[in-house]
Parts: sequence; C-alpha cells; structure tokens
Amino acid sequence: MSEGKKMTSSRRHHLKSLVLQIASKWLEQEKQDVAAAKEAYLAEHCPEPDLSGDQAALMEVCKKLHQAIDKVDEERYDIEAKVQKADKEIEDLKLKVVDLAGVKKPALKKVRMSADAMLKALLGSKHTVNMDLRANLKQVKKETKEEPTEAIGDWRKNIEDKADRKKMFESA
Repeated sequence: MSEGKKMTSSRRHHLKSLVLQIASKWLEQEKQDVAAAKEAYLAEHCPEPDLSGDQAALMEVCKKLHQAIDKVDEERYDIEAKVQKADKEIEDLKLKVVDLAGVKKPALKKVRMSADAMLKALLGSKHTVNMDLRANLKQVKKETKEEPTEAIGDWRKNIEDKADRKKMFESA
C-alpha cells in the first residue's frame, strides 16, 4: 500500500471477512486433527476388550478394568496433591515478595475538614454527631449583686468610723 492512498471501508470489510473465513477453516481443521489424534491414541493404548468367553473370563476382565481404574485414581490423587502443594508454595512466595518489597505508603494530602465532617465520614450518614459542645450546655443567668445604696452614704462619715477602729487597735 502506498503512503498517499488509504484503504476504503468496503475493501477493509472484504479483507476482514476473508481473514475470518480462513481462521474458521483452520479451526475446523484443528478440531478434525484433534479428533483423529484421539482416535489413534485410543486405538493404540486401549484395544477393544475380548468379551467372548464364559462368565469367569468376563469377571476376570472386569477385575482388570477395576484395578486399572484404581491405579489411575491413585495417580490422579497424587498429582492433585502435588499441584495443591505447588500452588501453596507459589502463594507463600508471592507473600514473601510483597513483604520484601514493602508496601509503599501513599503521600497523604492535607485535607481541611471540620470535626463534624470527619465524624460523618467515619461513622456514615446514619450517625449524626454534633460537635458543637456548647449547644448541650445548660443556660445559666448571671446574678448581679445589688449593694444597698444606704451603705454608700456620706464617705466622710465612713472614714470617721474607720478611724475609731484604728484607735481601738492602737490602744490595745
């Protein structure tokens, strides 16, 4: 294809359909090859049992088949145990790799958030917690002391009373 010319959509569609047809033929051929290989393997390793004979001979064939089945089951069990052991080792090694590499902590971002918003984020929207602690306080009215206005009176008289006290302490 030259640099200046682009492929038309109909040509592209036609080529795609040709590729898909070839791929489907290859898949069919592969299926047939697998089926033929399976037939050849079974013919080579599993000959047809000879079922002609009396009951004792048939019982002997059945016993041999059961022994073969038991042997295959034991091998399958052993292989499964090996696979499980290998899987466990793989998991342990993965954990060791993570431990050795260490977990990188992401850089924390500064977030401006009120205490109410933090509690709401932690506890969810079901729990509404109010951090306004003053709202729960009891209202108390300040009492003002009312001093008797009579006591104020003339300040000179008050000083004279104090002077009498001073004399009392001095004479003692």
